[in-house]
Amino acid sequence: MTYTYNHPHPAVTTDCVIFGFDGEKLKILLIERGIAPYKGCWALPGGFLKMEGEDKDRDALDCAKRELKEETGLTNVYVEQLQAFTASNRDPREWVITIAHYALVRISEVKGGDDAARAEWKDLDNLPALAFDHQQIVDFAVKRLREKLRFEPIGFDLLDKKFTMTKLQNLYEAIMGVKYDRRNFSKKMLYLGLVERLDEKVTGAPNKAPYLFKFNKERYEELKIKGVKIDF
Repeated sequence: MTYTYNHPHPAVTTDCVIFGFDGEKLKILLIERGIAPYKGCWALPGGFLKMEGEDKDRDALDCAKRELKEETGLTNVYVEQLQAFTASNRDPREWVITIAHYALVRISEVKGGDDAARAEWKDLDNLPALAFDHQQIVDFAVKRLREKLRFEPIGFDLLDKKFTMTKLQNLYEAIMGVKYDRRNFSKKMLYLGLVERLDEKVTGAPNKAPYLFKFNKERYEELKIKGVKIDF
């Protein structure tokens, strides 16, 4: 049986806040729009749900992952839905509802996709004016990221698999917007067991080369069950 409904249907898109980390600053991948509205302005990667064809999207998350792959060349990354942004005037063309997501990627692994020529990493603390309501979406994503970081070590998805304690601290400071005492930060991380020191040091580093660390996923799973809050 086929059902039809005689009422208007809003368009549906997904927009994705793609976070990256360069070792010092938190970055967001933006796209320079090539068409109206907001031609020439910077915006979050996104697009309309594919509703037809063999490659149609199964759901909003599927659409977000497809857009992510097109912009970064990555598939196996952390992606989470934020919420729907539904204001009727958010897009001057028509009523467009967007289901926003955020993703955490390692910049070193980004290959670039179909739109790479017009995509750039921008510093979170120095973003240009964004199209539509994308600044609101970014602000919401940053708030969610900070909340998650207190209970889940999702920040490790932004680091290389081997990293220094300094880079880990830089990441936490970039996300949380605060400064931590170097010794207390290192002591807390090692006490929780979230990181393991490797028998490797940074090669080619001047003076005293720092040790490298890796994320201890098994220990994290134990702490997650216990509901331990990761705070400093």
